[in-house]
Amino acid sequence: MLIIGSHVKYNKDSQMLGSLEEALGYGATTFMFYTGAPQNTSRSEINEKLVEEAQKRMKEEKIDCSKVIIHAPYIINLANNKDFDKYQFSIDFLKEEMKRCEQLGIDKMVLHPGSHVGLGMSKGIENIIDALNQILGETKVTILLETMAGKGSEIGSDFKEIKKIITGVKDKNHIGVCMDTCHMNDAGYDVNDFDTLLEYFDEIVGLEFLQCIHINDSKNEKGARKDRHENIGFGTIGFDSLIKIIYHEKLKEIPKILETPYVDEYSPYKQEIEMIKNKKFNEDLKDIIKAG
Repeated sequence: MLIIGSHVKYNKDSQMLGSLEEALGYGATTFMFYTGAPQNTSRSEINEKLVEEAQKRMKEEKIDCSKVIIHAPYIINLANNKDFDKYQFSIDFLKEEMKRCEQLGIDKMVLHPGSHVGLGMSKGIENIIDALNQILGETKVTILLETMAGKGSEIGSDFKEIKKIITGVKDKNHIGVCMDTCHMNDAGYDVNDFDTLLEYFDEIVGLEFLQCIHINDSKNEKGARKDRHENIGFGTIGFDSLIKIIYHEKLKEIPKILETPYVDEYSPYKQEIEMIKNKKFNEDLKDIIKAG
């Protein structure tokens, strides 16, 4: 079975059950969500009854809970400790997010490695390693470091940076990687030659650490370091290249998550997932989405 889904909403009333219902409406076989707004610390208490209902429904719909992903909030930055209070806040808040993740029965959380904000790459990586060594192992949750586009002082646009972090982490059982196709393109990797790219990733990082892939086209040329996602087939990566990644034999057990932009105010995910399942690009996709 193709493990394909998208980012979905999570609200305090329906919680993960609502997230699941949205994903099922898209024809998805997995999904990804935040447990609250990614830009702030406001969090609603997790309703255990809703968790039980969601878990039961997932079993009925044959959605493997181990393939469902939670994304850590953007406000966490483990790379900069210049303001130690803010650095400690990031560590503490991530710990709390991981506990919420565990309460929901989800064991994978994607994390942006962080930005060094003038401290330099080496110091930023050292800070991330120190933070993760304080965090990992307190729960059963695995942190998946996301490959980044390289905007500003972002860490993680180079596989070697990801490797350095993993090497420094003591608990190798709870660390992994989430590739992002748009980010890799914008970082300068040739996503169109994915077999070669995957071999290079395996050589540098190790394929055993790859546990999720964000499937996004890009508005930018390779190496632009801008991180602007585009709908599937409408960007510089292209539909055929993304289909090859989605259906790659070595990645069949890895969840693929769409984070493509809404078309006006409309979600594209139902139509994009259908297009992916059919393996046929529809150049009228955006007009169809706008029409509802």
